[in-house]
Amino acid sequence: MTHVVTEACIRCKYTDCVDVCPVDCFREGPNFLVIDPDECIDCAVCIPECPVNAILPEEDVPSSQSVFIQINADLAKKWPSITKRKAALPDAEEWKDKTGKLDQLIR
Repeated sequence: MTHVVTEACIRCKYTDCVDVCPVDCFREGPNFLVIDPDECIDCAVCIPECPVNAILPEEDVPSSQSVFIQINADLAKKWPSITKRKAALPDAEEWKDKTGKLDQLIR
């Protein structure tokens, strides 16, 4: 199994998780991060690092967020690797508790 970045990351893009990843499996898009399922070793060290609780084990992704399993897999093939923490997006605090953000995802 792998881990999945879910909707909570959209328009926030906190990158605390990338600093602890031992295999550099995170990929960076304009306003979202994804996990490359082919690289993730299921170590779970990223989960407690996410300030918006956006990272879940694939088997724990709720049905309302299941689309993100495929989104992570697809975008991981297109987006570049990110291995160092960066500042969150400027309006991350405004977006961190919002739901229904899928339409905000820039692919």
